[in-house]
Amino acid sequence: MKIYGRITSSNVMKVLWAAAELGLEYERVDAGMAFGVVDTPEYRAMNPNGRVPTLVDGDLTLWESNAIVRYLAAKHDAGGLWPTDPATRADLDRWMDWQQTTQNPAMTPVFWGLVRTPPAERNQAAIDAGIAQSIAAFGIVNARLADRDWLGGDQLTMADIPLGPNLHRFFNLPFERPDLPHLRAYYDRMLTRPGYAAHIAAVPIS
Repeated sequence: MKIYGRITSSNVMKVLWAAAELGLEYERVDAGMAFGVVDTPEYRAMNPNGRVPTLVDGDLTLWESNAIVRYLAAKHDAGGLWPTDPATRADLDRWMDWQQTTQNPAMTPVFWGLVRTPPAERNQAAIDAGIAQSIAAFGIVNARLADRDWLGGDQLTMADIPLGPNLHRFFNLPFERPDLPHLRAYYDRMLTRPGYAAHIAAVPIS
């Protein structure tokens, strides 16, 4: 199995954490930003978007990080990370889709503005709007976690993994945030997972 993508990409982090939870062996190939690769004809033949990550597993080539997480969980941990009950799985799929459509767009201008943009060039209004939207989005997660340890209940599932990278950014980027006790406890639980600690918490936010 081969995973293309640089370790600082939040989308690659999801896949690496999932692989760690599943105990999978793989080869990782640096790709994206300074590493290039993604604009080569060979890479575009695998992933026409020219983005990371891309997974190659035997005859399967797969892109889109949450799809990769779903695939790995279903293949290697059906009944665990990937629930076999359709209703339970639909609930978790909803949270994975929500991460991409609501939570991630809120955090993106905050991350890019505070981390990848020189201070003199920052759009503070866009950053402030993203912070407000991120707080609102993670407030929804905080409410979900009022009576459970993980999004699906009492154990980690595939739905938790996509939130991991941006949750780390949310608690470590330099901006004011309200007290969200259930969310903070959730983050602390993630930090106890060796795969999360290694592939997300230990990687510089850059």
